[in-house]
Amino acid sequence: MKTDFLVKQFEKDMIVKNLSPRTISTYSSRIRLFLEYFSKKDVHKLNYEDIKGHLYYLIKERNNKASSIKTSIGAMKNFYTLTLNIRWMYKNLPVPKLQERLPVVISKEAVCRIIDVTNNIKHKAIFILLYTSGVRISELLDLKLQDFDSQRMQIRVLGKGDKYRYTILSERCLEVLRAYWKEYKPTNYLFNGLKNGKKYSQSSVRKILEKAVEKAGVKQKVIVHTMRHSFATHLLESGVNIVIVKNLLGHTSLKTTMRYIHLQKQPDLGKHPFDSFL
Repeated sequence: MKTDFLVKQFEKDMIVKNLSPRTISTYSSRIRLFLEYFSKKDVHKLNYEDIKGHLYYLIKERNNKASSIKTSIGAMKNFYTLTLNIRWMYKNLPVPKLQERLPVVISKEAVCRIIDVTNNIKHKAIFILLYTSGVRISELLDLKLQDFDSQRMQIRVLGKGDKYRYTILSERCLEVLRAYWKEYKPTNYLFNGLKNGKKYSQSSVRKILEKAVEKAGVKQKVIVHTMRHSFATHLLESGVNIVIVKNLLGHTSLKTTMRYIHLQKQPDLGKHPFDSFL
């Protein structure tokens, strides 16, 4: 009962702070774990060793990865400051090092095959919009008709932290979107679900992409976010300034965008330089 009350209060505090719905959901589940772990203790009186013990439990008993541990620390920091009204004093907690993984990028040809094998105009519109605008799946499904400006060829996107940005609208994408609109005539959201006016679901987007990838014969593991990664990498390969790519993606730090530099296709060197003597 006490846990439910504190979690509900924490959710209210996060709403007042204007955190995104996704962050609120994630932090709430993390704090529920936290409160259940300390069910026999007063959370107002926990010390540094108690907090470390909880992190150890998450790693050893629940097999949490470094990213999840960082999320838990962020949740606890907000819970302490917003709900418990206690200053967060555990800035030196040992945090597992995040393993740097380069995202998967597919070729322009593979993207075209995925789009070309898709006959359903709604599905085709989803794929081409994901790739040519670089939006996240959540951003895609939040799009409304009024977010598109065909005069300036740009799209207004509601991103992380409820911050708006603009990304580019391609002529080919606009052409497919117009064909889709004529056939489906969506209301409210650009991509409606089965229930009129409701958003298309993320799981539906994942399923239709999985089928299209298989049909196209693309052997790489392609997820929805792969389209965003490919968008960024292909722009850089085309000579677009990295700061522009950063702004189109909605990254707060250029460091986040810099990883795409390592994904660019290497220049054609002709004959391998080692072949002359091997």
